Amino acid sequence: MADDRIRVAMLHGPGHPDSDGVSDYVTHLVDALRGVGVEVTPVPVRPDGHRWSRAAARAARHVRELAPDVVHVQFAPSAYRFTGHAGLLPLRLPRRLPLVTTLHEYGWWAYPSWLPGPVWSAVERIRCWDRESGRLVPASAAVIVTNAGHASVVRERAGREPVHIPIAPNVTDEPGAATAGAHLRDELGLPEAAPLLLFFGFVHPVKGVRYLIEALPDLRRIHPELRLLVVGGFASQALPEPEARAFRAELTGIATRCGVADAVTFTGHVPATRVSAALHAADVAVLPFTAGVGTKSGALLAALAHGVPTAVTRPDRPEDDLHASGAVAVIPARRDSAAVARTVGRLLADPVLRRRLAERGRAFAAAYSWPRAAAAHRDVYRRALERTGA
Repeated sequence: MADDRIRVAMLHGPGHPDSDGVSDYVTHLVDALRGVGVEVTPVPVRPDGHRWSRAAARAARHVRELAPDVVHVQFAPSAYRFTGHAGLLPLRLPRRLPLVTTLHEYGWWAYPSWLPGPVWSAVERIRCWDRESGRLVPASAAVIVTNAGHASVVRERAGREPVHIPIAPNVTDEPGAATAGAHLRDELGLPEAAPLLLFFGFVHPVKGVRYLIEALPDLRRIHPELRLLVVGGFASQALPEPEARAFRAELTGIATRCGVADAVTFTGHVPATRVSAALHAADVAVLPFTAGVGTKSGALLAALAHGVPTAVTRPDRPEDDLHASGAVAVIPARRDSAAVARTVGRLLADPVLRRRLAERGRAFAAAYSWPRAAAAHRDVYRRALERTGA
């Protein structure tokens, strides 16, 4: 390095932040890194049509031209359309450059998928290949994970200790958002005491929104003026436009069949200021993900940081720091509208419980910030440079 400033080429998928969670994460992280003395050049791996091999080669060529101090790859198989080409990037990059990889999706996929598990385990034991990330995990000077569940899988498979750097809220509490939230309730025509439930995030089948809609008839028997606001876009890297339109029509049909179409509002993608207002307007946030909710969810952290009492489903590997913290209400079953109704009903009936969740949620989310994440990344880059002697 010519000075103390670290220069990083950050490779990531081609998605736009409006339709891809990893790209949104990269946008926040790049801004925060620049504030701690790290000079970052984002390098999207963007194909022409379906030619991912050419996209990877072009990205590697761009890295060589940049001549950075560190190469950092943001890995999620969905971001690269499950092609496996991202896993070949280390073979195309200069070996002298320290490589860092962040795993955003991990523990459920393999490429190629037809190889049996025992074969993958044997290959991973000798650290020449990883079933999900190809050469990325074996070739990286450091592997970053955003949650404890992914860290556990890396230890089991790769026999190495990853660096756990949590994400931060994907929407900050904007100035004036509380007042905007009150105006939003007026726009929705909500009576002053009417409860407003909120779902926030990309609307995808795995987010469990259908079970939230199916819970509304039971909830409205006690709270007839209750409304649900679904804030977020349908189209994403994981749900292309045709499938997104079909899924929105499916959810609309479910609301109609349940007799609650008048109680559900889909906003589509809205700016962060509008999301912040919606979080202030809500009485309860509900995130009934079909795989459970953990701290890798920026939507969860945003809700907690805004002081919204939040109900979540529990993952197979619960995170003790979240699920034992008292910062969230836990829905006891996944894919279960009755369980959603019971948990949310208990919150709506108990203002003291809602206030306690709001206070604990804010305190919990305070430990998750982009400046803290950026400082941890800077330390990872420095250690990688020291180990490689770059």
